[in-house]
Amino acid sequence: MNIASDFVVEVFGEIGKHTRTAVGVSVPHNIAASIYMIVEIED
Repeated sequence: MNIASDFVVEVFGEIGKHTRTAVGVSVPHNIAASIYMIVEIED
């Protein structure tokens, strides 16, 4: 998940720094990840 966090900061800059949680599940021979974002945009 570090890659996803780094990507958000790269796209949004300092304002992209955020808090996150990650939950891991071990599934033999399969790798899956879901990333969800809640974003508020101010004008």
